[in-house]
Amino acid sequence: MAESRLIGKYPVIGIRPTIDGRRGYLKVRESLEEQTMNMALSAKKLFEENLRYTNGEPVKVVISPTTIGRVAEAARCADYFEDEGVDITLTVTPCWCYGAETMDMDPNTIKGVWGFNGTERPGAVYLASVLATHAQKGLPAFGIYGHDVQEADATEIPEDVQEKLLRFGRAAVAVATMRGKSYLQIGSICMGIGGSIIDPAFIEEYLGMRVESVDEVEIIRRMSEGIYDEAEFEKAYAWTKEKCHRGFDKNPPEVQKTPEKNEEDWKFVVKMMCIIKDLMNGNPNLPEGCEEEKVGHNAIAAGFQGQRQWTDFYPNCDFAEAMLNTSFDWNGAREPYVLATENDVLNGLGMLFMKLLTNRAQIFADVRTYWSPEAVKKATGYEIEGVAKEAGGFIHLINSGAACLDANGQSKDENGVNVMKPWYDVNEKDIDAMLDATTWNAADFGYFRGGGFSSRFVTEAQMPVTMIRLNLVKGLGPMLQIAEGWTVKLPDEVNDILWKRTDYTWPCTWFAPRCDGKEGPFKSAYDVMNNWGANHGAISYGHIGADLITMCSMLRIPVSMHNVPEEKIFRPAAWNAFGMDKEGQDYRACAAYGPMYK
Repeated sequence: MAESRLIGKYPVIGIRPTIDGRRGYLKVRESLEEQTMNMALSAKKLFEENLRYTNGEPVKVVISPTTIGRVAEAARCADYFEDEGVDITLTVTPCWCYGAETMDMDPNTIKGVWGFNGTERPGAVYLASVLATHAQKGLPAFGIYGHDVQEADATEIPEDVQEKLLRFGRAAVAVATMRGKSYLQIGSICMGIGGSIIDPAFIEEYLGMRVESVDEVEIIRRMSEGIYDEAEFEKAYAWTKEKCHRGFDKNPPEVQKTPEKNEEDWKFVVKMMCIIKDLMNGNPNLPEGCEEEKVGHNAIAAGFQGQRQWTDFYPNCDFAEAMLNTSFDWNGAREPYVLATENDVLNGLGMLFMKLLTNRAQIFADVRTYWSPEAVKKATGYEIEGVAKEAGGFIHLINSGAACLDANGQSKDENGVNVMKPWYDVNEKDIDAMLDATTWNAADFGYFRGGGFSSRFVTEAQMPVTMIRLNLVKGLGPMLQIAEGWTVKLPDEVNDILWKRTDYTWPCTWFAPRCDGKEGPFKSAYDVMNNWGANHGAISYGHIGADLITMCSMLRIPVSMHNVPEEKIFRPAAWNAFGMDKEGQDYRACAAYGPMYK
């Protein structure tokens, strides 16, 4: 697969097969060796076959060289894991073990424990004991226990255990991947948007990342001094001329640019994209004498301020934002970047969370307008149906161009169903379809006096999606909102009427959250909109709310609202000690444990 763009190794999962340490005449330990190691091997196989790093490679999993029955073996395992770069540990056992002696005591690892549900040996007793010890020592761990009793010689992993193991693994790999990386802000605060007021302490203490800052003028400097990869630029520009369809210009004729000036702007925005990519992750192919510029900022995510100082004078960044967030470019399919428009760092980090969980491109959008069934009928004569009717309306997600092109829903799976694929499954047919469904329209002069181009498409399929928002609240700290739902496909004439009520040259997605009609933020789509915490949302393909809840518990970020079924909620076992209401537990536990890196 692809080489990592970032400095630093990918996180490794270490499996700790723990065992009853008693030997003697009855050979208690010896009788359990095979079963215990088989659990470790089964878990290793499950992770390797189902979890991938962002570059597409299977997650690396190592197993302790021996089973762990006493403290000396726990120490040897810890030493081995340190050499292997283990960030995540899963302890597995079918039997009673000496908990405090065999547990993972490293405060920096993310911990799970799987206790076998069998009758022959008390694996569940060990699980309960060691989780209690973890809680007692302030080391939260996820407890995994199957619903049904298994035979002692069983090697398969029950479906419910698989689900928890994979949820733990996905979330833990995502969390550990962020450590030591950077968020790069290009510019600063955009139009007074709170989300673009960067808080280094939050990013450092909760995510283990650093903040890097570069002024937007650095892009002009690099353009002016030729500090970019000329060969890449020429390839990229030729590709855009061939593949990126030019759309209509809705501006008044007196402010429209000439074809010659438009082509100059195209060269400008393509160079912007190349330079922003270089700023994030460096480029060894930059000219001689540019050794500083070659190294980049090791940015796993970034944001571009744009408005107003840049966009009143220079072409906007919509092309760079949209294409970097997309799962392909002139080199074909590749790992998407995360680049937040308006430098909304909090939305950019939300996009990052979901990209790391799914390996898919992410949508950045305004949570713009709630359309009630009555308002839709009044404007168009159309009676809404399907998921939109069930939600009591839908929400218009639209922004000037930062949404990935994957969001137009033109990729298809093996059954012909419209999807947004993990980037390594995207093929040439998908790429052509996404490009053909997108036009690049002259930027709206009212917003962007410097010109530029905005991607224009509509999400033309019903797809499962999850929308989130990360917010900072004074006195509380970070919190997350989650809304699972579906994109909505409207009849063409209805779509056009509603779309034209706002900017018709921007990418357009209609979203119906899953609502239950009960009192609260998910009574209807209106209530979701009315309870949303900021002007932007980050949107990912799939219903991944449960993974996000697990991930946030690892990061000590409480979830303030969600519509994830209760049976899918999976947090560390210690959360149960903080009361009987799951969301209250979350807030109290996150406050008690505090950020991981403080």
